[in-house]
Amino acid sequence: MPEQKQQFELSQRFYFEAAHTLNRKIETEGSLRIHGHTYEAEVALVGTPDPASGMLIDLALLRQEIERVRSMLDHRFLDEVQEIGPVTLENLCAFIKNQLTIKIPNLSSVTVERKASGDKCILKW
Repeated sequence: MPEQKQQFELSQRFYFEAAHTLNRKIETEGSLRIHGHTYEAEVALVGTPDPASGMLIDLALLRQEIERVRSMLDHRFLDEVQEIGPVTLENLCAFIKNQLTIKIPNLSSVTVERKASGDKCILKW
């Protein structure tokens, strides 16, 4: 029986705090006003570690790229970040994915969560 190639999944969590508005049909009044959340995000990548380094990715590079994206979101009015569109958990996942895959091609999922309200979105590909 041939040996199966092992796949590793490596993830990193980060958070950001930001404000936004949202045009909704339910709970409209509060959503239309500027309000904020603490968002917790997690990105994961899959693959096989490099034989020379033993790493899927250098975590310092991953953290550097996460910090670049985090600085675009943290303590911002997200309505003004044009690439997001309507500020939903789904669009935040897509935004983070689009920003990180520039330098992290083996990214496989992005999760954005608001623990205080129990909301969570996972984007996988």
